[in-house]
Amino acid sequence: FDGYVARAQGAVSKLGIFLDPIADKIMVAAVILILTHNGDIAGWSVIAALIILLREIAVSGLREFLAELRVSMPVSQLAKWKTTLQLVALGGLILAGALPRYAFTWEVGLVCLWGAALLTLITGWDYLRVGLKHMD
Repeated sequence: FDGYVARAQGAVSKLGIFLDPIADKIMVAAVILILTHNGDIAGWSVIAALIILLREIAVSGLREFLAELRVSMPVSQLAKWKTTLQLVALGGLILAGALPRYAFTWEVGLVCLWGAALLTLITGWDYLRVGLKHMD
């Protein structure tokens, strides 16, 4: 969302382009770890959280590897949707903890978390296919 606002305001910078995805990944990882620690993400849903965390680490490493080869790997539209769904999921889970009277936000958060995990697998595979073409 912040990247969209920056583009709409004409406030795009190279530093912002570099830092935006890093900030998103750090925020998602931190919130997932906190929600898991607090028990808001528990049981089988921990698998969805792990899928998201491991993919983010793997794709970041792959991007670093490809950058050494001077290969660009632009962010796909599906990956942007993945990030959006992750943020909606985590927002729902946070709201559920803050507003227990609205328990549906927890269910919405978990459904979105699993949807984000699915998109995470799909986009992770897409990026891996690109990366494999450049490995010996």
